[in-house]
Amino acid sequence: MKAHFTSLFLIITITLSAQKKPLDISDIELWNTIETPRLAPNGGYVAYSLEKGEKDQTLYLHDANGKELFTYTRASRGEFTDDSKALVFHITAWKDSVMDMKRRKVKKKDMPKDSLGIYHLPTGKLEKIAHVKSYKVPEDWSGYIAYQLEEIEVPKDTVKDTTKTESKKKKKEKKVSKKNGYHLVLRALESGAEDTLKFVTDYAFAKKGKTLAWATTGDTDSSNAAIFVMDLVNNTRTLLHEAKKADYSNLRLSESGKHLGFVADTDTTKVQLRPRELYHWQAGMNKAEKLAGPSTLSNDLRPSPYEEIRFSKDESKLYFGLALPPVIKDTMLLDEEVSSVEVWTYDEPRLYTVQEMDLKNDTTQAYLAVVHLDKNKRLLQLANDAFPESGLTEHRNAPYALLRNPEPYALESQWTGQRARDYAVVNVNTGARKPILKKIAGRVDLSPKATFVYGYDNLDSLWFTYDIEKDRYLPLTKGKVFYDETNDSPTPPYPYGAAGVTEDDQALILYDRYDLWSFNPRSGAQTRLTTGRENKTVYRYEHMDPEVDHINTKKPVLLRTFNEVDKSSGYALLDIRTRTLKPLVSGPYHYANLTKAEKAEIFRFTRESFEEFPDVRLANSDFSRVTRISNANPQQSEYSWGSIELVNWTSLDGIELTGMLATPENFDPNKKYPLLVNFYERSSDGLHRHRRPRFERSSINYSFYTSRGYVIFNPDVHYRIGYPGESAYNCVIPGVTALIEKGFIDKDRIGVQGHSWGGYQIAYLVTRTDIFRAAESGAPVPNMISAYGGIRWWTGLSRQFQYEHTQSRIGGTPWEYPQRFIENSPIFTIDKINTPLLIMHNDEDGHVPWYQGIEFFVALRRLGKPAWFLNYNGEPHWPLKLPNRKDFNTRMAQFFDYYLKDEPKPVWMEKGVPPMEKGINQGLELMPSDRD
Repeated sequence: MKAHFTSLFLIITITLSAQKKPLDISDIELWNTIETPRLAPNGGYVAYSLEKGEKDQTLYLHDANGKELFTYTRASRGEFTDDSKALVFHITAWKDSVMDMKRRKVKKKDMPKDSLGIYHLPTGKLEKIAHVKSYKVPEDWSGYIAYQLEEIEVPKDTVKDTTKTESKKKKKEKKVSKKNGYHLVLRALESGAEDTLKFVTDYAFAKKGKTLAWATTGDTDSSNAAIFVMDLVNNTRTLLHEAKKADYSNLRLSESGKHLGFVADTDTTKVQLRPRELYHWQAGMNKAEKLAGPSTLSNDLRPSPYEEIRFSKDESKLYFGLALPPVIKDTMLLDEEVSSVEVWTYDEPRLYTVQEMDLKNDTTQAYLAVVHLDKNKRLLQLANDAFPESGLTEHRNAPYALLRNPEPYALESQWTGQRARDYAVVNVNTGARKPILKKIAGRVDLSPKATFVYGYDNLDSLWFTYDIEKDRYLPLTKGKVFYDETNDSPTPPYPYGAAGVTEDDQALILYDRYDLWSFNPRSGAQTRLTTGRENKTVYRYEHMDPEVDHINTKKPVLLRTFNEVDKSSGYALLDIRTRTLKPLVSGPYHYANLTKAEKAEIFRFTRESFEEFPDVRLANSDFSRVTRISNANPQQSEYSWGSIELVNWTSLDGIELTGMLATPENFDPNKKYPLLVNFYERSSDGLHRHRRPRFERSSINYSFYTSRGYVIFNPDVHYRIGYPGESAYNCVIPGVTALIEKGFIDKDRIGVQGHSWGGYQIAYLVTRTDIFRAAESGAPVPNMISAYGGIRWWTGLSRQFQYEHTQSRIGGTPWEYPQRFIENSPIFTIDKINTPLLIMHNDEDGHVPWYQGIEFFVALRRLGKPAWFLNYNGEPHWPLKLPNRKDFNTRMAQFFDYYLKDEPKPVWMEKGVPPMEKGINQGLELMPSDRD
């Protein structure tokens, strides 16, 4: 009987497995993603939204045990109040309904408006408020919500009022608008009592104090513009400032709500140098006082409306920006009277294209300044033209600010790729500046108490500190390897990073490849805190409390763990003082998105693998109790999926290599499978990442292709400087042949796919081998010489640094190494290609000039090589719009299916898509098979 049941079980299992479906393109739209997960401050509730098919979202609310309490369709951005008694969320119209209205040319003002939802957790009561434009919830207190309303159309009276004469016609009523402001409703959450504040242009709650501030243009056209503050404890309202006309900006309350800063422009003329003024109010004052303006500032500097006002955490200082004067235009000239020439100069610090990209920042540039909120209200300008950039400590209580100047090294960054800067510190109490560091390329920070500066010098490959009071520079890691041990680019290696500084600036904690190290910032004495190198486990600090600006050594800290050998991960607790480590959870998964409840020892996180979607989970403080909250994609069980594993082989250079091998569900090593090779630098650390079905922008989707019977190979590539193409060949091709030797790969059905740097390497590989039956090369660089002289249009940067020092790894200029540029450029050996190619390169590509893809395609066309070129108009480095991504994924699947699975050829591969049929007949239909 037992044997009978066992056999029956096996039959049922095999039958169920056989009934699983392979994924189709249309199935991808069934998959959900989890958006904006939130953990209630008390740890008792979790909210998140599921977005299906990149369309509508549905909000879910669960308790900490996983019980579903509430759902709402078309809802997103769930946010808990500080007392965990209410969930506030955003409600939109169905996207399909909006699309249908757009097809019917419905006017924008008649389109559906967003709504606000408020779900009261203790009672289960739901409130919906229509036509909400924006809303804010206090961060560290509760009881109120504030929201702005869109204009609500009032039906016109169709009955003519014959008693009204021209002289008695009413004045046009003031309307809500971006200029006039929108009505703001302040709502008490428990009682539902509301207070409507009219024509509000800006509003803000204090972080901790029960205070609301707002700016208004006035209840009517004849009213004054004004700034108000409301004390919500005493329910008192104070008028701080008013003017007939005013442009208010930078409205900012201190954390306690006892201070307010703002910038006001009350001038009614159109003068280009705006006479803006900085104001400050403190609890107890009847009116805000002016701190700075044209009458108190020199050099045409003005308080900036763009630079954020910030208070120190102890509320003794107000930081703001001093805007540089604008370039004054002659407004009397017509456009046809002005030359539109661009003048590019050889020795200006920034390339003209970079200046164009920086134009907005340049026109809003401001120097950091501070006002001490004592009796004298001392104002000090901290940054200046010698050191224009600035940085403050997180709490802004410290006596120093850090100043930076990149200008001396901006020109050479065109080819070095290094963003070097000179540094100074400025005393925020006296304004005294002191230069401290020259030409440091790398991140530099102030310690929380500003007793020292610390950073990493890329050029010297070391961490250092600088004692501000003693003027002492200390190289901490000279002769030690605290930088990337696997660096294979012709650029100085990057650091592994810093965890932070401990309390009272006592220690700086740095990372090497595996471990945390504690350094005395003044003596350089060091202590290793973990022992990860011995078993190749990487430990990294998790910063869990945004209110704390240092690492607290008085209690155990949470670490993220990752094993380089099997790619498993997890979490552990480290007692820094005793250097004892307590593992909490680990396994063959990728753990991520760790968040702690603000007022409870409850953690929210995700766990994922190739087969397991990263659903939301909750854990107690020691992870002894873990609860899965969401179940985003139960339909996955209906489809064939696959699995993934690590594989090893040896490169032609004798290097032991690692890669990933994804295989179909019920993989049979005795069968022959088509193989797709996909790679980009090194990817094997992502072994346990989940790859849900989705319309990828530049890569094959692993779960989609394994579900349909493909094997996927992703090899890590190690590079030899000067020979990136050959390096790829030496690593990838022996990996492919090693798989063929295992017997389960059909050697005549191997494809390769990659994008950008991957696309370049594929273009190179197919000039050297015919092992691939088909290849897709996205945004490739076939000609390194012409690409070297190109521009990265998203940033305006020259591409020179990429070839000399970073990813392209040539190691020098074309005049230094002309042969390297030629040998690594597929364009010069393109006649050797026998592999059919699908090329995708878009005309708004800001990374790789799209003429590179054109060079590649036109040369292949000249030689009569089978090739197809996809250009998604107006798209950047990858197609971003959903219809374009869907189209790309469909065509790529059809391309590989035709060559690697003998499926019918699509019409577009046979006949193309002529311009007259573009957007009408896409040619995605399959032709009758010519292989029957």
